[in-house]
Amino acid sequence: MPRVLIIGATSAIGQEVAKIYAVAGSQLFLVARDNQKLEQVTKDLSVRGADSVEKLSLDLADIERHEEIVSTTDKFLGSIDIVLIAHGTLPEQNTCEANVNDTLRELHINLLSTISLLTLLANYFEKQGGGCIAVISSVAGDRGRQSNYVYGAAKGGLSIFLQGLRNRLNKAGVCVLTIKPGFVITPMTVEFKKGILWAQPKSVAETIVSAIHKRKNVVYVPWFWRWIMLIIRSIPESIFKRLSL
Repeated sequence: MPRVLIIGATSAIGQEVAKIYAVAGSQLFLVARDNQKLEQVTKDLSVRGADSVEKLSLDLADIERHEEIVSTTDKFLGSIDIVLIAHGTLPEQNTCEANVNDTLRELHINLLSTISLLTLLANYFEKQGGGCIAVISSVAGDRGRQSNYVYGAAKGGLSIFLQGLRNRLNKAGVCVLTIKPGFVITPMTVEFKKGILWAQPKSVAETIVSAIHKRKNVVYVPWFWRWIMLIIRSIPESIFKRLSL
């Protein structure tokens, strides 16, 4: 069974992915900020059948502690086969527009802190000569829209970084998977009006685990978002800038 590190393990998608690996009898190392919730998730995964589960509580915005994540996980698991990075925030666009500090904080969380983790993990997996790095980006990064361009800029930058990382690590036998969810029903989206395009975290997690197993490069979840975003990217800028999206 694979030895799995999940960063952002208390997120809705992170928890569902962890459940799948727990049922399969995997060894798990969980990282998240909320220690109380992390403790609950750890106990739940043990009951579900995980071979072993360990946790580390820290604020992922604290880049100085990122090396601790890799070293502590490696010590507990022996080695890391799969890592899922599932942490992040969904900022209020209007708040970011009004305050540059809010904008910079969101870019730090959703882009820079993830790049920090990826840099350390890429070196680890490259030296190991194998493994899979899976990262949750977003369809929001495929094109800048007035309704969420701060979040979209972070996810767009992350997707490009992962593209380059995938190119670099391919020769080392390391899979780099970019995950691009559309609308997902999570605590972060609780105030949004839901419709037929919205997906449940469990189905998203199942797609992610399947994509990791198949060593895919990019996966849109649900699948139809690939075609929705293809249409959106194809709209000429002269027209797109006049749309209220």
